[in-house]
Amino acid sequence: MRAFHYHRPASLAEAASLATRGEAKLLAGGQSLVQAMKLRLASPSDVVDLGGLKDLAGIKSDGKTLTIGAMTRHAEVADSAEVKKAIPALAALAGMIGDRQVRAMGTLGGSIANNDPAADYPAAVLGLNAVVHTNKGRHEADKFFKGLYETALAPGEIITSVAFQIPKRAAYMKFKNPASRFAIVGVFVADFGGGNVRVAVTGAGPCVFRQTEMEKALAAKFEPASVANVKVSPAGLNSDLHASAEYRAHLVTVMAKRAVEAALK
Repeated sequence: MRAFHYHRPASLAEAASLATRGEAKLLAGGQSLVQAMKLRLASPSDVVDLGGLKDLAGIKSDGKTLTIGAMTRHAEVADSAEVKKAIPALAALAGMIGDRQVRAMGTLGGSIANNDPAADYPAAVLGLNAVVHTNKGRHEADKFFKGLYETALAPGEIITSVAFQIPKRAAYMKFKNPASRFAIVGVFVADFGGGNVRVAVTGAGPCVFRQTEMEKALAAKFEPASVANVKVSPAGLNSDLHASAEYRAHLVTVMAKRAVEAALK
């Protein structure tokens, strides 16, 4: 790890100002950044710790949307009675992230800002048609995730909260890496009623994406059989020592089918 300047701002405005200094990086939960720094894959000039900004944490629901502060820990989402009541699938997803130590430190905002291709939260943000609120405005889910570790966030832009649409029913299923518990393939399915269905896939490609063919099939009839015969192309999907692109394509269908089954229970 190389030398850096550490900052713990007392306000969002101060954090935004510090975030534009040199090669500064924001520290939310640190579960990805600190490891990258140890391996010297990241060498920020300044580390801006958001841990002191208590206003960026919290959970609230108005019956139509569930809003979660960016600095809310995974464990808090997983254990929240309000999340379990509004979107049980989101609480279940948070409970699947990493291990107990990771869930105790990792944050919603940090996860989606990092946009790891195998992270779980991006599937929920896209699958639940969420709105990402920042100190500079807002981003619709469909326009937020741009590519491998890339988002629509501008320099100095800090996520403050995420507003999830509350669906009629939803579920998330993933085929996890047994060591890291990252998603080799994860599928989030959400049915909002009236033929409005979203299917978001993580782990399979360089970035989370929607499976529109499955969405159309489920809009016509929301049942496992509707996605069972959807053949996913391996073109553009990830291929590594954990799974080939062809295997990941197969897993998308398998996980989607299981997610629909779970949503119907």
